[in-house]
Amino acid sequence: MTNQSKIPGEKIAALEEYLPGNNTFDDGEVIRATTIGSVQFDTNERLASIKSDNPTQIAKIGDIVIGVVEANLPSMIAVSIKFINGKKTKANVECICVTRHLRKKNIALAQDVVKAEIISHINGTLHGKIDSPECGVLFTKCRKCFGTVVKMRDAVKCKDCTWIDDRKLSSDFGKSDFLE
Repeated sequence: MTNQSKIPGEKIAALEEYLPGNNTFDDGEVIRATTIGSVQFDTNERLASIKSDNPTQIAKIGDIVIGVVEANLPSMIAVSIKFINGKKTKANVECICVTRHLRKKNIALAQDVVKAEIISHINGTLHGKIDSPECGVLFTKCRKCFGTVVKMRDAVKCKDCTWIDDRKLSSDFGKSDFLE
């Protein structure tokens, strides 16, 4: 075991010597670090790993995440993850949720707080879904006047201007305070 400090992308070992372990990846020629930390070599298992002092928390398949919608596209939304399984995260990681199969005009709008379930990691991207009843919009504002809204079956109605807007609401909509 060694205490050499490495940064992401830096060479750790040759593929002929070791296999990639925790916080490392194989670039086809060598093993490289994915996080800042010290190098650890397991000679019995032939693994090269990085032990991080401050590990980045990344959601895993099946985790429930809560985040803010950063982009709303016709067939998907991009969500900046703020909580993973109820625990606050500072990783600033985003997931995308495909919404083309949901039959609603507005699934979620930018700056809505949503709950989603992580379903896959493909090509370094987290993919989530908001299909289940407990997933969807947890907090939103009126898009006309930014006033407070109340739930009306599967839509929201503004208390101030009475605008009604369609959203994919979570069964937990309005039950928690997500403002910091």
